[in-house]
Amino acid sequence: MFSAGQTIAGFDPDLAEAMRLERRRQEAHIELIASENYASPRVLEAQGSVLTNKYAEGYPGKRYYGGCEHVDVVESLAIARAKRLFAADYANVQPHSGSQANAAVYMALLTPGDTILGMSLAHGGHLTHGAKVSFSGKLYRAVQYGVDTASGLIDYDEVERLAFEHQPKMIVAGFSAYSRVLDFARFRDIADRVGAHLFVDMAHVAGLVAAGLYPNPVPFADVVTTTTHKTLRGPRGGLILAKSNEDIEKKLNAMVFPGTQGGPLMHVIAAKAVAFKEALGPEFVDYQKQTLANARAMVRVFIERGYDVVSGGTDDHLFLVSLVARGITGKDADAALGRSHITVNKNTVPNDPQSPFVTSGIRIGTPAITTRGFAEEDAAVTATLICDVLDDIGNAGVQERVREQVSALCARYPVYAGS
Repeated sequence: MFSAGQTIAGFDPDLAEAMRLERRRQEAHIELIASENYASPRVLEAQGSVLTNKYAEGYPGKRYYGGCEHVDVVESLAIARAKRLFAADYANVQPHSGSQANAAVYMALLTPGDTILGMSLAHGGHLTHGAKVSFSGKLYRAVQYGVDTASGLIDYDEVERLAFEHQPKMIVAGFSAYSRVLDFARFRDIADRVGAHLFVDMAHVAGLVAAGLYPNPVPFADVVTTTTHKTLRGPRGGLILAKSNEDIEKKLNAMVFPGTQGGPLMHVIAAKAVAFKEALGPEFVDYQKQTLANARAMVRVFIERGYDVVSGGTDDHLFLVSLVARGITGKDADAALGRSHITVNKNTVPNDPQSPFVTSGIRIGTPAITTRGFAEEDAAVTATLICDVLDDIGNAGVQERVREQVSALCARYPVYAGS
């Protein structure tokens, strides 16, 4: 029997201390990693609930275990809310991650050795869009498109040329580091002309799509996937969406379970349901509008300070800063900013002369700072602090001054107020 008074701190102080320090880091550092955000206390409550105890292989109404009447309600709520949020006819909320959702899509619609056409990781794509080190580049013949190095924009004529040359069975649209709106209609046209499936991975912009601030790919794509964190601000997990197509729906369901997963994580699915309900509210639209405004405010500062912003701006929540002309590596910039209590991630830029482990750029995103309450003025101040550090990257005195300013900003905008 368990006692309600049992705590991690009383049982495992080493683990408790690591958790305490991570919470302090999140409160005291400015978080600018584009794929990170802060989940609400409601989402955290669901993830820490007794639903973690329940095995529920199968789908609502068709389980392989008894005692699933309540988790059926949980999953059905998540499905209904996801469909409403993205105007989809089909939703599968069981994928444990975005990568597992993507794997299920590939395996449902392709056979090993088929050709896929996706965005190069070096130009802003994702590992699962055909990178050689990923299953997507090992099981399938991956052809990669990129951006025009002068403009930083996707060259759709080149995408079309590659599609006609290689005749892919699937075209993948989506990114992990691209700051402009994707032309889903153009992708659809290219896919139709070569007889390919169109698969959209909207993991980074799902929150913007839900708020109506970024084009919804569901009407254009055969299948859409997303993570449920990032701009969507839910738990870490995956989601698959589609228009009505009975054949594709059956294949997707079968490939999630039993094809690639066993029991679903019901506590995480409950947290997804909470996050979807939060995203259906008017406050979420305001949040996404502010996320966009904050990104643009930061871009303006970088440009004014003479930094090279890839593509010259942003239409979403993120942007890339190329440091090639400054002679600074992304690795060194990441480390110097980390010492200043500003968290970014090193990132490759188009035609990067450095290795992916060093890079020549940094990726910056505004979802997390917007969650904690930053407005344009605060975002601009943050960008100024970053430029100050990068302008004199070896100056410990500058980093100390910036740490103090970061501390004051974070104290003004706590993540979890009153905790």
